[in-house]
Amino acid sequence: MKQTSLGTQSMIDRFIRYVKIDTQSDPRSDNCPSTPGQLNLARMLFGELSEMGLQEVSLDQNGYITATLPSNTQKDVPVVGFLAHMDTSPDFSGANVNPRIITNYKGGIITLNSDENIILDPKEFPELNDLHGEDLIITDGNSLLGADDKAGIAEIMEAMSFLINHPEIEHGTIRVGFTPDEEIGRGADRFPIRNFGADFAYTLDGGPLGELEYENFNAAAAKVDIHGRNVHPGTAKDKMINAIQLGIDFHSRLPRNQRPECTEGYEGFYHLVGYMGSIEHTVLEYIIRDHDKTLFEDKKNVLKQLVEQFNSQWGANTVTMSLRDQYYNMREKIEPVFHIVELARLAMIDLGIQPQIKAIRGGTDGAKLSFLGLPTPNLFTGGYNYHGRFEFIPISSLNQAKQLIVQIIRRLAKDPAGS
Repeated sequence: MKQTSLGTQSMIDRFIRYVKIDTQSDPRSDNCPSTPGQLNLARMLFGELSEMGLQEVSLDQNGYITATLPSNTQKDVPVVGFLAHMDTSPDFSGANVNPRIITNYKGGIITLNSDENIILDPKEFPELNDLHGEDLIITDGNSLLGADDKAGIAEIMEAMSFLINHPEIEHGTIRVGFTPDEEIGRGADRFPIRNFGADFAYTLDGGPLGELEYENFNAAAAKVDIHGRNVHPGTAKDKMINAIQLGIDFHSRLPRNQRPECTEGYEGFYHLVGYMGSIEHTVLEYIIRDHDKTLFEDKKNVLKQLVEQFNSQWGANTVTMSLRDQYYNMREKIEPVFHIVELARLAMIDLGIQPQIKAIRGGTDGAKLSFLGLPTPNLFTGGYNYHGRFEFIPISSLNQAKQLIVQIIRRLAKDPAGS
């Protein structure tokens, strides 16, 4: 790949400033946002948006930020929104993030942490083979980086700054939104959608350069409680009910080939994300995913039938389950307004970016927002290996994502009807 320079220093500075704030979300908390660090970032963004000159800058009691860049044209241009989330994954530390930059990557192993021999090896992360000559922002091996989704925030902020500093660029009204707790499935729950006022929007929450997504998983979460009976093992015959063992048996009856590590593309899965147990009480926590609505319902029914089978064998209420849907595949809401996907695709082509239209093996705030009446496809941020210590992002991708936002806005003003 062609060598790139460090690009806009303000983008680098902004991104690093954001990732140094610990915004790891917490699914065990009922607060919104679920962690105080998210409010710290929200307050910073509120100040920066206000200082930048955006209007109607708002930070509500739930940690949602919205702002407006008013139209500078007499044309009747649809109102477009750009969204990103402030939290990082609950599954890996977002504290004490210490990013560093590898300039002009020449290939080979990148050492993240020499003391613990934590490395980025192209044999394990082959995408590195396509990034020779790039400048990469990496972790120190002790935390995630936070590009998911502070890269999206930085890209939106830099795009707004660029437009403010270049008033000759014609644009309609632009709305900006930053949300808490997307990583724990709550990002759109309290979003002020009525006041947001956009006709459509884009989340900046994707992965490598060129990703453009308008399909995602249907998603549910299940909590399985197994209630056992503890008896001294010396006299346990026909008396003990070991909830730990029943939990192992329960999980083993789910299809082995429908686990995340065995699936790709449109294939769904059952993912065991938590197992906590004693002989008296064991808890299994699952997430269930499938792009196909019928297969999604089938997977939920398999869990329900397993619960019934175990209760039939071991007694009523030995196993109980709470099951809740989290979000649905936004495809059905995007297809009727597919011109917004085409708008982004053509903007990428304008910039020499090869569009990679694919289905998300996950979800975004855009999934829920699309069902709430705000069609919201997803755009790349440029990062790799999210949610862990091996996360990194090319600086050129940060800048190209910013350029994509600006180009979408240019195209929309030039052809508001999307013809």
